[in-house]
Amino acid sequence: MRIGELAERAGTTTRALRHYESLGLLRARRTGNGYRAYDEQDLRLLRQIQALRAFGFELEDTRPFVDCLRAGHPQGDTCAASLEVYRRKLAELDECIDRLTEVRERLGSQLVRAELASAGGASEPRCEFSCEASEGSTR
Repeated sequence: MRIGELAERAGTTTRALRHYESLGLLRARRTGNGYRAYDEQDLRLLRQIQALRAFGFELEDTRPFVDCLRAGHPQGDTCAASLEVYRRKLAELDECIDRLTEVRERLGSQLVRAELASAGGASEPRCEFSCEASEGSTR
């Protein structure tokens, strides 16, 4: 199939396919007249990339899964390199969850303090949360 058909079947753009090709994630064959040609295996690789991207994986993170499929494995996540990407992404998510949990706890404490101050008639709310958060935030 040509690039337009692959893009249509995968629900993406030809521009995206050319980008994936430039990164080596897709490998187009060329017909006699120079057109890019793809097959069902390329569609399978593309769907693997899209599924991982939907989970928030960067394009480079998809490479081990694509390589695993190209090596003939039935699934892209049965190779050691793919499993390592899963482990790394889970560790990143755990770290993010920990940071968000800490921020949520601090925000909850600030809300309680602000509500108590408001109920007591204090004229100026304290800004402990916003000051601490802005000093400690790197994102």
